[in-house]
Amino acid sequence: MGSYSLQTIELLKNEIPVEQDSLLLSGDVKTGLVLVDIVNGFCTVGSGNLAPQAPDKQISGMVDESVKLAKMFCEKKWPIYALLDSHHPDIPEPPYPPHCIAGTDESKLVPDLQFLENEPNATLRCKGCIDGFLGSFEKDGSNVFVDWVKTNEIKAILVVGICTDICVLDFVCSALSARNRGLLTPLKDVIVYSHGCATFDFPIHVSRNIKGALAHPQELMHHIGLYMAKGRGAKVVSEVSFGTE
Repeated sequence: MGSYSLQTIELLKNEIPVEQDSLLLSGDVKTGLVLVDIVNGFCTVGSGNLAPQAPDKQISGMVDESVKLAKMFCEKKWPIYALLDSHHPDIPEPPYPPHCIAGTDESKLVPDLQFLENEPNATLRCKGCIDGFLGSFEKDGSNVFVDWVKTNEIKAILVVGICTDICVLDFVCSALSARNRGLLTPLKDVIVYSHGCATFDFPIHVSRNIKGALAHPQELMHHIGLYMAKGRGAKVVSEVSFGTE
């Protein structure tokens, strides 16, 4: 990324700042951890059409932070809801190329999170669409995420994952709308952890050579995702710690 692009991004961040708080998890407020699409097909280098093609600092940092949180939530036996992008090979998801096909390694949690498959406090949900809230609906009209919130009497969810401005944002917006309509009682707060989220990088000089492609500068779109989430009513935090009030 050239210096001009960095200057532009910093200018835009100053024009649309995202104030971020700190979050202390003491157990006083029943909190659930939501992991969005931390699967090989989005996070593991060379694992598919939408995976990073080279080591990516923002994505690897997101994975590290998410793993730390997941291990801590498991240690405390607090509820975890993990969304896994998983598509039927005959059902495309335009404008994206085929990715995370059900049954492949792409649709599996990254290696450092696969321990969740055997954790009793973790609910894993495969989804075949961008929005994990919609992807949690069953054929009978019930919703696995809604049931998870109600069954565990969750008052706050802490959301991490990929992509900040796509799957994370869509899920957050839907959860906020459902909360506002009284569909997620007793949920009050939807919290996004900025360092536990990431998005992909698709520079403009690359997109110019691909018909119909949209540029997607990673740092800027990550910031915009956080900005949009906060604008819809989510809380955004830059630090998560565990302890007592």
